[in-house]
Order: sequence, then structure tokens, then C-alpha cells
Amino acid sequence: MTQAIHPTAYISNHAVLGENITVGPFAVIEAHAEIGDNCVMGAHAVVQTYVKMGNGNILHPHAVLGGLPQDTSFNAETVSWLTIGDSNVFREGFTAHRAGKENSETRIGSGCYFMNNSHVAHDCIIGNNTIFANNVAIGGHVEIGHHVFMGGAAVVHQFCRVGSFAMVRGNTGLSMDAMPFMLIGGSPGRHYKLNTVGLRRAGITGECYKVLSQAFRLLKNKQSLDALPDTEELTLLKDWLAVKSKRGVHGFIEVSP
Repeated sequence: MTQAIHPTAYISNHAVLGENITVGPFAVIEAHAEIGDNCVMGAHAVVQTYVKMGNGNILHPHAVLGGLPQDTSFNAETVSWLTIGDSNVFREGFTAHRAGKENSETRIGSGCYFMNNSHVAHDCIIGNNTIFANNVAIGGHVEIGHHVFMGGAAVVHQFCRVGSFAMVRGNTGLSMDAMPFMLIGGSPGRHYKLNTVGLRRAGITGECYKVLSQAFRLLKNKQSLDALPDTEELTLLKDWLAVKSKRGVHGFIEVSP
């Protein structure tokens, strides 16, 4: 097992470490934490108890994973988890809390990038390849899909959902759900149009993009999507809409065609 652990770091004897781990000065890994192969922890980074982390994750200085839920009713002896996939980057000051109920988990996927001082609260679910810009904060039980971009200082109320391939503009406050594939912004948040740049980068172009554009217009006019071709993207959208929302879905802003 190859490890590069600074002599000032603290690692519990009850932590489980993979191979080729790098741990910087004054970093902390607490009991019952599980760290995968090829992970890097910067100076003063902290992995608290009941964190399960996959391979190739990078924690920059002062990132803190697995803190107690910010819930005054939470019992600190509860065994709950923060589960993290592979190849994520957690920049300086990032925080994520473990779940609020016994044996439940806060879950972060793989390939995500969390910028300075962003925050994931208890019981959230974050998909793969999602980006949080600086100072993004999401409340408890929020679900963020795959390939989502959250702009700087965007905030999301507890129990909201943000669908895959959505882009949320900086400084937006979401108190209801944001649909997949859409650009949403304003105060209160409103759906503007398709996330054109994000969809193009994801290879969703041509006929697939055309179907989504038609779906957007139909939804805006409260019409059915049943007549549209069943592309992979439309199926994802229909499945997302079929889940009962706990907060409702943000409406549409009126823009010129």
C-alpha cells in the first residue's frame, strides 16, 4: 500500500484507507470513514465519521465532508452516511453533511466539481458530472440531477428537485422544482428556455434538440407531450414530470419567440 501522509495529519485507527492516498498537513480522517484509492486530501481537510468515498477524489484545503446535519432534532449518535462516488473535486471551504435518519445517506455521484464554499445539506442526492459554482447552497432533501450547472450563489429550498442537464443562473433562489434541460433564473426563479449551451456540449443536438424544443413550447402552454417522438431525452423528461413534486414546479417567464 502506497501512502503519502504528512506527519501532522490525524487518521483514526478505525478509518479504512485505500491505496496511493495523499494526506496533507493537519488533515483529519475520523473513525468509520472509508477512503478509496488515489484520493488526495489537502491541508486541514476533514473527513468525518461515516463517510464512504470512492476513488480519485480530491479535497482542497479546509473542505469538510460528513458533518452532522444542521437539524436541531438530530441525535449525534445516529449512524447515517455521506456516500461519495469517484473523481470528484471539492474546493476550499466546501461542506457536505451526512443524512438525518438512521442508516440513510446523503449521496454525491461521480465526476462532480464543487467550487469554493458551496454546500450540500443532509439527505440530498447529487447526480454525476454536476457543477456547483462558488457559494451555492442547497437545503435538506434536495435532488440535483446529472450534468447540472448551478451558478454562483444559487440557493435551493429543502425538498426541491433540479432536473438533469438544467442550468440555474447565479443568484437564483429556487423554492420549487426546476425541470430537466432548462435554463432557469430570476427572483423568483422562472424557466426561460432550453439550456442550449449545455445540451450542445452534451451532444443533444439535431432531432433530439428539436423534440425538446417542441416539448418546452407544449409545457409552456399546458399541453400534452404524448404526440412527440419518444426520444431518450423526452423519456427522461416525462419520467421526471411523473414523479409527484413536494414543492411544485416553477413556471415559465414570458419571452419573445
